[in-house]
Amino acid sequence: MPRHIRASQLESRSARLKLPVAKKPVFTRIGTGVGLGYRRNQTAGAWIVRVADGKGANWTKAFAAADDFQDADGGAILNFWQAQDRARVLASGGNNDGSGDGKPVDVKRALDCYEADLTARGGDVANVARVRLHMSKYLINKTVALLTSGDLRHWRDSLINKGLAPASTNRSSSAFKAALNLAASMDERIVNRRAWEKGLATIPDAAEARNIILADSDVPRIIHGAYEVGEEFGLLVEVDAVTGARPSQLGRLEVRDLQDDRIDPRLMMPSSRKGRGKKKILRHPVPIPANLAHAARGVAITNLDSVISPICRKDG
Repeated sequence: MPRHIRASQLESRSARLKLPVAKKPVFTRIGTGVGLGYRRNQTAGAWIVRVADGKGANWTKAFAAADDFQDADGGAILNFWQAQDRARVLASGGNNDGSGDGKPVDVKRALDCYEADLTARGGDVANVARVRLHMSKYLINKTVALLTSGDLRHWRDSLINKGLAPASTNRSSSAFKAALNLAASMDERIVNRRAWEKGLATIPDAAEARNIILADSDVPRIIHGAYEVGEEFGLLVEVDAVTGARPSQLGRLEVRDLQDDRIDPRLMMPSSRKGRGKKKILRHPVPIPANLAHAARGVAITNLDSVISPICRKDG
């Protein structure tokens, strides 16, 4: 372990509390191109690492509170000597996420990288949106290497407190965990995987089968009610009822998937993307009644006209 550097202004809490409250930190050099800073606040001060990027500039990152009023706990609150060790960990090595700046990955960057990875693999980027929706300002700016199981457990439990179902909470936690695992695989300084293994642990018995079978007499009433809301919504509900497809499959249907120029009309239904890994979208024929095919063709023509007519008027 590198030897600790002495700094009379920062070593003890009594010395630090004599410093004036200021936005500009007081830095001391603790290694080549690495400085440890202390910013005096009205409340507990903050430890900051400053690292030269080798290009004439540097980056800084606040990473823990100082033990000005509470004893150091080795995690969120550090004394001067612990802060030196943590600053060196954050400054050492470099990440491989393509940024090239050597700055420690924070949660925001981890989610951005995970979104890019999902896009490249043809995954569902809604997994990232689900996590961002419930992310606090404190957590999204926190360095991944400094996350604790307490931070993550508090986030997971907050979803339940907001009224999210346990199954939905598990889905969000799993997506968050995947983003953190990707960040750890790209940055050797991230060695705290245990934090999210414990903090984002799956809530047991969260999934409850909801196999609700509607009576045959109820289905036409639901379809009729949907058409009263709107023609397109009614068509969506009727196609769903006839084909039994998932909403995500219906959302990928295209006009060319409607084959109504035959005795037995059908839809070329896209396959589901359910499950892990990159999925190749295949299409398989699903028979539909002639009246439903006629209604679908009518909506397709109406929507096509609504696009073409303004263009024709503009060109004319």
